[in-house]
Amino acid sequence: MSRAELASAAGLGPREIETALKRVRAYAFHIVQIEIEGVGEHSALLQARFPDARIIASAVPEYDGNRDLAAVARPRDLADVDVAIVRASFGVAETGSVLLTDRALRNNAVAYLAQHLIVLLDPVRILPTLQDAYLHPDLRDHAYASFHTGPSATADIEGILIHGAQGVRSLTVLLTF
Repeated sequence: MSRAELASAAGLGPREIETALKRVRAYAFHIVQIEIEGVGEHSALLQARFPDARIIASAVPEYDGNRDLAAVARPRDLADVDVAIVRASFGVAETGSVLLTDRALRNNAVAYLAQHLIVLLDPVRILPTLQDAYLHPDLRDHAYASFHTGPSATADIEGILIHGAQGVRSLTVLLTF
């Protein structure tokens, strides 16, 4: 589906979509991958990007995973998740971050224990700056909210840079409508 078709389906004008994409292009250097996908294209992307994924936990209705997050009794039960798919409340163009909340995650640990995290983000919900993000009601209206800006990295052991030292190994943001 083309950008124009996606914008039309979402009831958005081309100028709104282009404004959101310019914000992301200007600032989102931390995100590993940004793609524009239409509804129903998630399965193909998931299969292409993660062909060896066996355990998939989905917190979104667009994709049925094979690990039911509602049935997870303990956070450690998510340690074998290959891919988690969640929806961000909003994104921050300035930092390339996405806000994940307790309601969106269903189980907070999934955003840290999965090997790969796919985040669905509506481009009209991209805020320009971190200051705008701190004023957004989603930071006050949830018991838990966390900004994610990509896989971690550390160089504190003998000065050797290690990517994905903790948390997810990759963060893919799909701009969806």
